[in-house]
Order: sequence, then structure tokens, then C-alpha cells
Amino acid sequence: MKTTLDLPAELVKAMKLRAVHEGRKLKDVAAELLERGLSAPPTLVFPLFPAAPKIEVQANGVPVIVCGNDAPASRMSTEELLALEQEALYQEDLERVGLSL
Repeated sequence: MKTTLDLPAELVKAMKLRAVHEGRKLKDVAAELLERGLSAPPTLVFPLFPAAPKIEVQANGVPVIVCGNDAPASRMSTEELLALEQEALYQEDLERVGLSL
């Protein structure tokens, strides 16, 4: 089956070099590499469809980010979350004035 992929130039160059060195067609090398990647143990590759956070707006207009049960924020206290937010805001302010650390 034919398909078109937009790949980084360096990746295509590396695959072409491999094909030339091995005396094979580029499509065969690409197929082999894709098969290897897809057959790798799940612990070594990212999930195909990671759970994306979803933003819901409550009746009072407050946005709530709904995410998986394993999200880091689910293990943080309110105080820790507020401190993290304040630190992020502080870093953003420093960057705006050109003093980022």
C-alpha cells in the first residue's frame, strides 16, 4: 500500500544511507524500521493514544482540567499546587523582564 509521510530530512537521509549500505530499497528499510518500532515492548515506546487533558467549564464559569488518575497533580496538596503556580508565575515575570534564571 502506498502512503505519504512528512519526515525530517535527517531521518530520511539516514534511512537512504542504510539502504545503500545494505543494498536494499528505501521502502524495505523504512518498513523494517517501522515494524521493529511497532513490535517493541510497550514499556519502551510511548502509548499510541495518550490520554489528553480535557478542560471543562463548571456552571460558575471556573475551568477545570480533567486528566488521568496518574497525573502528578493528583498526588499534590492544595498548598503544593499553589506554590507551584506561584513559582511558574514568578519565572514568567523574570523572563518578561529578561532576568530568567
